[in-house]
Amino acid sequence: MDPIGTVKDGFNQVAKRQKHYHSTSQAVTDRAFEAFVDSLVQIIMKHDLKTVLTELKLKLDSLSPINQLQESQKEWNTSLTKFEKLLGKSDMFPASSRSIDLDHQLVDKMLVEYLYRHGLFEVGDRLVKEAQVEVDDQLSEAIGRSLEIHRITEPLKQKDIEPAMQWISENREKLKEHGSKLELELVSLKYLEMLRQGKRSDALRFARAHFPKFATPHSEKIRRLIVALLWVSNLENYPHGEELFSLGWDKTSKELTKQYYHLHDQPSSSPLAVLLSAGVQSLPRILKLVRVMGLEKEEWEEMKQLPVDLELRDEFRFHSVFVCPVSREQSDEYNPPMMLPCRHVLCKQTVSRLSQSCSTRRFKCPYCTAHTTAAACRQLYL
Repeated sequence: MDPIGTVKDGFNQVAKRQKHYHSTSQAVTDRAFEAFVDSLVQIIMKHDLKTVLTELKLKLDSLSPINQLQESQKEWNTSLTKFEKLLGKSDMFPASSRSIDLDHQLVDKMLVEYLYRHGLFEVGDRLVKEAQVEVDDQLSEAIGRSLEIHRITEPLKQKDIEPAMQWISENREKLKEHGSKLELELVSLKYLEMLRQGKRSDALRFARAHFPKFATPHSEKIRRLIVALLWVSNLENYPHGEELFSLGWDKTSKELTKQYYHLHDQPSSSPLAVLLSAGVQSLPRILKLVRVMGLEKEEWEEMKQLPVDLELRDEFRFHSVFVCPVSREQSDEYNPPMMLPCRHVLCKQTVSRLSQSCSTRRFKCPYCTAHTTAAACRQLYL
């Protein structure tokens, strides 16, 4: 089995044992609680105290809660120990791994930011305390954003749009500049939820209060939303239902999160999550590359650039790519894009060639009548 498959199986085994331990703990706790409640009721009913306690002891002895919990936890610990040993094997990823010096404080901050992004606030607080993570201004702002977006999106799970609508109201102009349709989508979803519950009168009042502002820019959609009132008893078969409510609550929540971070000039996904996801997607091809090329560990560590491209999904493409319109070459750090004073853009090597071909070092832009020099061009950073 390949290394990734081995690790995946090991992790699945740990997860399985953890679920078993949790279910066993819950069952044992419930039975013990029931025994205590029964005994308490008998004591309240003035039954003989000694007899009640004796029966309680017999119930607990037969239940053996401590033994059951210890046995289940032992199985879980055993699978966890095996998984740790599996990850610690030196030949798990023999030549595809590199020895690097990690900035542990930076890694801890990334973990804290990840935990807060996913609403695991107590775990994040515990990590900050136990790992003595320095909460600087940057991390403090990230935590603040996570708390705010969680306050806005968490109510959407209960179909409550008020906090989200309040945030949209406060940022309406900025969202409008980006062509956001979040407000209309939230209003549509709330309206649909009322129709699904058969609350036609409430839905009509809600429509009268919220739909008029969308009447001009989204007249067709508003008409179809209103017509949905006639389908309240058979809403699932409404011809335009899928079109009108394409996002749904979960997707709308994710879109709101994305636009929230966009307004704050921040990535919508945690840097750590992106890093791990891209790494997992790339790892199989890297392992195959190392195996096919027969690279030794030393050769792999000295390699500055991979000899093949790693095709990642679109969500992992963060930087623009510039291809020079003259040379048809893609720019890189040695041949960056250069903007001429006339605002046309060429790659640096093309600018150099055009400049050197003229005795005066002034050259004409290939796309307009402007003349310039290489020194007057500005480098663009993608």
